[in-house]
Amino acid sequence: MRQEQSSSDEEDVAQIQGMCLIFLRECPSGALHLHEFKKIFGVQSRSPEDSLFLETIFRSFDTNQDNTLDFIEYVAALNLILRGNLEDRLKWSFKMYDRDGNGKLDRNEILHKIKLQKSEVGLTPSQICDRIFDLVDNNNDGEITLTEFMEGAKKDQWLMDLLNLDVNTSGWVTQNCRKLP
Repeated sequence: MRQEQSSSDEEDVAQIQGMCLIFLRECPSGALHLHEFKKIFGVQSRSPEDSLFLETIFRSFDTNQDNTLDFIEYVAALNLILRGNLEDRLKWSFKMYDRDGNGKLDRNEILHKIKLQKSEVGLTPSQICDRIFDLVDNNNDGEITLTEFMEGAKKDQWLMDLLNLDVNTSGWVTQNCRKLP
């Protein structure tokens, strides 16, 4: 088991190193802009959903909100995506869904996320939103806190699947990142 973990860690480190080389080649100034970030992942020719997903990722890692990712922000993003634990990834997911940055998810933020996804058969986006709030909003105040979000996601597989809270974006990143020449 330990040898398998070591091999997996080595693969993750190799992926991060490869993506860092892409960063340095694409952004010798050390500042990665959104359009360059999309170029690295080949998103210009992909669906609007992929584009929005990547914009959301970009903004969530732009910690100083200067509309660029510096090398440290980029490496931190890759490390979280490729090697982060479930708790850290859930916190990051919450941040991505919290569009107004107030630390709570309201119905509009949840509905926005649901409408970007394919609707579950037999339920409207509003019905899905109601079900989420029934499952997660423990104090029934109409808002979902980070704690409620994390507890709800961990205990309900339907919710994990619906909101993509398995947060296994590493597969998406490695599949869509341009290959090194």
